[in-house]
Amino acid sequence: MGEQQRNPWKWGIFYYNPDNKSIFVPKRLGLGWTVNFAHPASWLVILVIVAAIVVVKAVGK
Repeated sequence: MGEQQRNPWKWGIFYYNPDNKSIFVPKRLGLGWTVNFAHPASWLVILVIVAAIVVVKAVGK
């Protein structure tokens, strides 16, 4: 029997698969994409999005 396949979905909503080199992966259910949290660049993508939101809120005041 081979190695047991791991489920890359943590808590059913976060995709974490270090063997998958993709940054963006299709969502488990429905349309759209999510990030592979095991890929270091995904954290940069999230940081840029959060920073953009903070800047827009700060400038909009």
